[in-house]
Amino acid sequence: MSPALPASATEVRLRRLPEGLPRAGDFELVERPLPRPAPGEVLVRNRYFQLFAGLRTLLGGETEGLPLPPLGVGDTLFGPALGEVVSAPPGSGLAEGALVEHLAGWRTYASVPVEGCTPVGAELPDPAARLSSGSAAWAGLVRLAGLREGETVLVTGAAGGVGSLAGQIARRLGAARVIGTTGSPAKAERLRAELGYDAVLVRGAGSFEEQLRRAAPEGIDVLLDNVGGEQLAAAVLAARQGARFALVGALSGQLDPARGGGSAPTALDVFRVITKGITLYGLNGGDHPEAGPEWLARFGDWLRAGEISFPHVRIPGMERAPRALQDMLGGAHFGTVLVDLTGEG
Repeated sequence: MSPALPASATEVRLRRLPEGLPRAGDFELVERPLPRPAPGEVLVRNRYFQLFAGLRTLLGGETEGLPLPPLGVGDTLFGPALGEVVSAPPGSGLAEGALVEHLAGWRTYASVPVEGCTPVGAELPDPAARLSSGSAAWAGLVRLAGLREGETVLVTGAAGGVGSLAGQIARRLGAARVIGTTGSPAKAERLRAELGYDAVLVRGAGSFEEQLRRAAPEGIDVLLDNVGGEQLAAAVLAARQGARFALVGALSGQLDPARGGGSAPTALDVFRVITKGITLYGLNGGDHPEAGPEWLARFGDWLRAGEISFPHVRIPGMERAPRALQDMLGGAHFGTVLVDLTGEG
């Protein structure tokens, strides 16, 4: 027999527009009646949801060209989530208790259109790993940059959700040398000790150009860039002939308190881009629908074989989610950040 449903659900709403980077006090937990699914909707009990840096852009309002709407005062936050089906309309193919992915995170229960739910199979040993950002790293390295065996790879923002998997993927695909960047010596040590990075450049430990010259004296072949800014500029100077750059994120702009999160201006040496024949590709996930299933199959095989790990932290409880977002944007966490609701509802 299914457990009795609660009368209410908890969600996180925007209390006020942030000044600079979002802080925990900009949000509030709200109790509301349990959602009543409309025709064609599924009632889902959320178990995990992912915190992602893109929320900074949605909160800053600079969303031109993005497929997601801006967030205003009183709006409930959203993001990638994993949950259990409580009820589903006939003919949906979704059974009670089945796991689904969707975008209505930041709430304990959600009503989600059937077409907005993706059934979760047994591809991964831990279903929560479905909320990794590895598909972006895979698409960047394989579909955009075309990484080849024996090449030298630079991953900026290597301790984040994308970067912590990108370095491991590059190694599994045969990269000869993998270099990362991060914001603290402690994270740099973890990247070397736990994830096998050969060298790690640290923000504040000298110019990235000089650090990269020492780490890759013969240059780099591939860049998986999550940051932009001076790190991207340094990569241009260190690029070998014919280098390929996959631009996946723009944290230098998103995490700048003086900006709105929707721009990341960077000055590049265009002369070097031309003479070295560097190609720069921007990752738009919608352009590579095949990358997701490819990554899921490869990720599952590697996890079961112990050839890759899923670096992540689980924050227990909805009440801790606003502070977890503040901490993540401040660089406090390593890997993907998940809010764990398995003890709620």
